[in-house]
Amino acid sequence: MFEVRKPQTGFQRTLAFFELLYHSIVRSVRKTGGNNAILSLMSNMMQTLVFVGAFFLMFAILGMRGAQIRGDFLLYIMSGIFVFMTHIKTVGQVSGAEGPTSAMMKHAPMNTMIATAAAALSSLYIQLLTLIIVLYLYHVIMVPVTIEQPVAALGMVLLAWLAGVAIGMVVLALTPWAPGPVKMISTIYQRVNMIASGKMFVANSLPNFMYVMFSWNPLFHIIDQTRGFTFINYSPHKTSLTYPLIFALVFFVIGLMGEFYTRKHASESWGARG
Repeated sequence: MFEVRKPQTGFQRTLAFFELLYHSIVRSVRKTGGNNAILSLMSNMMQTLVFVGAFFLMFAILGMRGAQIRGDFLLYIMSGIFVFMTHIKTVGQVSGAEGPTSAMMKHAPMNTMIATAAAALSSLYIQLLTLIIVLYLYHVIMVPVTIEQPVAALGMVLLAWLAGVAIGMVVLALTPWAPGPVKMISTIYQRVNMIASGKMFVANSLPNFMYVMFSWNPLFHIIDQTRGFTFINYSPHKTSLTYPLIFALVFFVIGLMGEFYTRKHASESWGARG
């Protein structure tokens, strides 16, 4: 109440912003693992390995290995799983970030944009660390990993993350207005992507009447393009890089506008809803 605020230079304000963002990222990372960053990483790695193992067994049992891309079969599976996990986890983290009525927002330096950025960056940190560790262990223990265009493939992971941030921001902005329906739609989107993401097949092998069932999904395009950059024997013909990029940018702008509008009309009663 009687605090005397000292004027700060632009550089000092920038440093204060990044310091607050850093501590928020650390808090967000540790929150997902019972206040332990190592447990967060281990939990995410186990989920990824379970997905890879489950799909490997499914393809082996159904005898579908020969129908996929010529090359390392496990790398084919992982290329889809990594992108899928990055996107879905980011949607969940960002859409679950602290809103304008959260108790954390009562602390003066904190605001919803920092909370959202921290959720997005903490998700990216965990996913990239998981990707690096799993690929390194596979490279050392199993067989050498060869990625045709590693920088471009990593760019697809970042694009999947960006699309996840954009969708998560839209969900976050809509949640206070209709928490039940919005949460249900978000859950359905994440569940539908188990199949609609296209991680179980390649787009080039789809007939046209099936392709239209998946082409709406930006993650479908991103995973297919990722495999084009990963394998020398595969060139995507039916998917595009332009569509998911435009999709992500449009939803990102909509999410920013929605978050600003929601923050202006925030009500304490929202904390008791949903």
